[in-house]
Amino acid sequence: MEGMSAEQLSWHAPGKWCASEVLEHLYLTYTGTIRGFEKVIASGKPQASLPSVVHRMRTLVVVGCGYMPAGRQAPAMTRPKGLAADKVLGELGAKIAAMDALISQCEDRFGRRVRVLDHPILGPLSATQWRKLHLVHGRHHKKQLLRLRKRTTGQKD
Repeated sequence: MEGMSAEQLSWHAPGKWCASEVLEHLYLTYTGTIRGFEKVIASGKPQASLPSVVHRMRTLVVVGCGYMPAGRQAPAMTRPKGLAADKVLGELGAKIAAMDALISQCEDRFGRRVRVLDHPILGPLSATQWRKLHLVHGRHHKKQLLRLRKRTTGQKD
């Protein structure tokens, strides 16, 4: 998003998110994951439920196959709320680093394959699966961001 003006960051097609909102959504997913992993660490034990067949199937598609289905509405707690774009852009890297550190702590404490925390759609995930989820999710939104940048600035992908 480097070099995009505030106006370019806020442009959106009707009914779609602008670049600023996509970035805020990612920011909110990272802060939500941070809060969840902080609870796991504070409790000293995994907080995951048992996975259902639906959870296993969704996890296989997203985490196993690396495919993020389009058109699914984001959980309410991850929908943009109007945070300032400069705040989001300024803190995004730090949130990713904090999230990674907490995931690493859980991997060290419980192992890579133990389901430690529930995702609101995919259900219980291991620390390794949480990492892969954020990678797949980030790539999904990167495509949107690149299209928005191209549309508003005329730059190539």
